[in-house]
This record gives sequence, C-alpha cells and structure tokens, in this order.
Amino acid sequence: MQNIIVAKFGGSSLSDSKQFAKVKNIIELDSRRRYIIPSAPGRRYNKDHKITDLLYMCYQLASHNLNFDEVYEIVERRFEDICIELSLDIDIAKELKNIKKQIQSGASKDYVASRGEYLNAIVLSNYLGFEFVDAKDLIVFNNNDQFNPEATQIKVKSKLEKIGQAVIPGFYGGKENGEIVTFSRGGSDITGSIIAKGIDSQLYENWTDVSGFLIADPKIVKNSRPIKTITYKELRELSYMGAPVLHEEAIFPVKQANIPINIKNTNFPEEPGTMIVDDSYPISSSGTITGIAGKKGFTVISIEKTLMSLEKDFYRKLLTVLETNNVSVEHMPSSIDSVSLVISNTELNSKLEKIIEEICIYCNPDSIISYADMALIAVVGRGMIRNKGISAKIFTALANNGVNIRMITQGSSELNIIIGIENDDFDVAIASIYEAFED
Repeated sequence: MQNIIVAKFGGSSLSDSKQFAKVKNIIELDSRRRYIIPSAPGRRYNKDHKITDLLYMCYQLASHNLNFDEVYEIVERRFEDICIELSLDIDIAKELKNIKKQIQSGASKDYVASRGEYLNAIVLSNYLGFEFVDAKDLIVFNNNDQFNPEATQIKVKSKLEKIGQAVIPGFYGGKENGEIVTFSRGGSDITGSIIAKGIDSQLYENWTDVSGFLIADPKIVKNSRPIKTITYKELRELSYMGAPVLHEEAIFPVKQANIPINIKNTNFPEEPGTMIVDDSYPISSSGTITGIAGKKGFTVISIEKTLMSLEKDFYRKLLTVLETNNVSVEHMPSSIDSVSLVISNTELNSKLEKIIEEICIYCNPDSIISYADMALIAVVGRGMIRNKGISAKIFTALANNGVNIRMITQGSSELNIIIGIENDDFDVAIASIYEAFED
C-alpha cells in the first residue's frame, strides 16, 4: 500500500472560487494528497442550479432542435467567473466554445452531462499546478457501456505511476473508440474509489459539505452525534434502510482493496469526519450502536397454515408467486405455522390483490391478511453483539413513548435489529431509540 491519498471533492466543495481556495488549502496541508477527483460545480445557494443539471437541460433542448444559448450562458459565466476570480492563466472560453459546438452537432447525452467534471478538472489542475488526466483515458467501458474493472486497473496503474500529482475528472470514462460513458448520478464517488484502488492508496478521502455520517437523521433528531467509525457491513445495513450514505458502487473497489474511506467536510476540515473501515477493524469499547435508519411505506402479507413446516414445497410455491409477479421481499419473519411477507409499496403497486389470490390458489393457507402503512427501523452496530439487554432497551424506549411494535427481526450476525411499526410512529420511534442510547 502506497503512502498516497486520493481525494474526491464534491460539487458543493467546488461551487465557486471561494470553495476552490478552501480545496487548495486542504490539498496543500498534506503532501500525500496527490490524486484529486473533482465533481462538477454544485449549488452556491438554495435556488442555484447545479452545472450538471444545466448541461442536461442544454442536451434536452438541443435534442428537440430548440435554442439552448440562454441556459449555456449560465454555464459559461460560472466557469469564467471562477477563472477570473482565481486569476488563472487558462483559455476556458475556448473549451466552452468547443463543447457548445459539440452539443449543437448532436453530442451524446453522456458526453454533455460529463462536461461539468471535465471543465472543473481543467480549472482545478491549473489552479493547483497538477497535471490534468482525462478520465476517458483511464476509466474503461466496454462497447455495451459496461464498466471494465480489469482494463481500468491496468490503465490507472500504468499511467498514474508516471505522474506525481494529477487531477482526474469524476463521473465518466470512455470506450476504446473514445466515446464518453457516465456512471449513474453521483458517479464521481465511484471514480475516486476506482483510482484509489488502482494506485493502491493508503486512504480515500471523500470531501463534501457534511462532517461525516450522523447516528440518526438530523431532521428527526436535532444535534445527532456523528459516527466516528463505521465498517463496510454496518454502512451497507444503514444504506439498505435508506440512510444517505455513499453510493454502493463507490464502496466496492476500496472495500475489495481494504482501503479506508474518510468522509470529511470541506468547510470544516479540522473535524475528523467518519472513517469507513474493514469489517475486521476492532470493535470500539465505547458505544453499542453505530446508527439508526429506516424507511416508511411497507405492506405486510400475513399467512397462516397448520403444519406449514411439514410442506417441503410451501416456500417454493410462495416465492414463485412473488417471482412471477416481479415482486421482491424485504423481510420474511416466520414461525412454525405462519409467515409474514414484508414488501415495499413501490414494489407492490397495484399487484396486492392478484398476489393474495395466487397465494390462496397455490399455497392453500388457513388464513391470509394484509395490512399497509408499516415502517421499518434498523438499529445497527457491531457493539450489540457483546452487550446484553440491547433489545430490552429498545423495546422499553418505544413502549415508554407509546410506540406499538408490529414486527421484530434480527440477522444471525447480530449486526442489526429491525423493528416494524406504524408509519405515523416513525419519527417518535427513531428519536426514542436515539435517546435511549445517549446515556
């Protein structure tokens, strides 16, 4: 593992010249920060536009043979203002003119969307005095638009080991013929992770406008404490339950290479942020839970049948009904003569009656009922494994605040406890659990 840090800076970190100055100070504080991945400029204030959104708008207008000059002028002004305010010796107008010409000539959606990162990387490389390396020459996509990790690994390693310091635009890569292909939205996180793995870096820093992840949603729990350290497994559990964390594709490359991720705040760089570490990382002696997250909008189908456990094909029939209706199950708690299917309402759409009818035909249950408006809350933490009375603490907190528990499930790893409650009790439940573990 090399003594190198790959640092990705999000759109809010590079929204204007003042933010650029903060980024430069951060990079200069640690000489290990040698490979920098920028996003396109984000919002500077509430009603401002993200550059990528404006570029998508330009593409849509151009694809319908409509004039996009007015929208593109906003893009031009943003980059020109940054260059002027930072006194950069760079002909950004030439780059902007060329991109506009490409859009007018029918450039692809991915090409147009990626130009915010491309331009920002050119500006940032000039400002830092680092080399600009176009992501299309490093991040390889196959002809079917699928990311090619093996070819990318070879290119990243061979090209960057010859370059001491570089700025590489996030969000996109290229095919063999030079055609631009983008990752999904938020893909700069993925680029940073790929580069970190490719050069076997010591650390991958992800700089944004928050000081890491919080134990609970700050909209529900005011002044929620930050999560100092979290493992990849814990992060996945929280992400699955709706916590606003990193894109899963952004985690995989560095997890594979056992490279930690540090989520940091560009506006408060002195704060430690959240460190995402390997699952083998020692369990902290302080604290039992790592985070609390949840989602609303589930329907439960409860099925009862005497001697269900003796029917070897019962579950196969049940799951076949769901499969043929293209519906996946979030959780499936069961007992000897009953099973409950917890399904997201977005999965069900208008299929509930059809599914119940087919379960009755193929599984012949004694009874089947459904109830909607359930929420799921996950309490996640490796510290729960070695601490007694965690469940009791959760259930007591909920009971004391008038929250009725409709379902309880826990994985064999004891990494999380999932509770089903009424949608209306969601905020109260999360706040109650958080307060119970604050002592």
